[in-house]
Amino acid sequence: MLKLGVNVDHVATLREARYRGSTTGEPDPVDAALECEDAGANGVTIHLREDRRHIQDRDVRRMRTSIKTRLNLELANIPEIVAIAIGTRPDVVCIVPENRAEITTEGGLDVSGQVESIAAMRKRFTDSGIDVSLFVDPDLRQIEASSETGAQFVELHTGAFADAFNRKSDLGLEIDRLAAAANLAHKLGLRVNAGHGLNYSNLQLLHQVPYLVELNIGHSIICRAITVGIRKAVEEMLLLMGGYTG
Repeated sequence: MLKLGVNVDHVATLREARYRGSTTGEPDPVDAALECEDAGANGVTIHLREDRRHIQDRDVRRMRTSIKTRLNLELANIPEIVAIAIGTRPDVVCIVPENRAEITTEGGLDVSGQVESIAAMRKRFTDSGIDVSLFVDPDLRQIEASSETGAQFVELHTGAFADAFNRKSDLGLEIDRLAAAANLAHKLGLRVNAGHGLNYSNLQLLHQVPYLVELNIGHSIICRAITVGIRKAVEEMLLLMGGYTG
């Protein structure tokens, strides 16, 4: 069964728009995460950014003690954030590139250019009982390098696929790239997740990509939740994911 991890960062974005700097405020991303679990989500994803633009340190701690499914903590290779992750013990961390000027993560991690440093960070997490996923573009060099680090997962960056869907051009090429990357990752013993730009319109085309374990989706679900509520938004996404055979 294809699993759904719901990213609740943008629940915190809405809170921070009014309550920035406060230790209270609404809406609460932990409450949203619990609603997602009750609706059938298999896990919760949050990104603790260096600039703390949405998720705050206290959210990470409360999320760890509150949710019943799997906590996936996205982070960059920043010593302070790595230390928080090791102290909090999420089930899995997803290592992503991070640029303060970006609106959202713009591309995959350059694993091939920093295998040794990523492998050392991966070992710290592994020694703490935390699985490691690497957020990478569907590039075969990056898949091979990810395997060299000893990571358990790769998460394929589906942003180019989502852009191609919107343009209605090169869509077949992007699906082929994702499929080739997933095939190689599986061959190398990596488990395969995917995320970025996935929504209610393009998701079912992703069924053509083999060996997917989990999709991490946030923005589209939170947007849909504004009109139908977060439980129904999650249920509708799960329905679209049904029937995936891998």
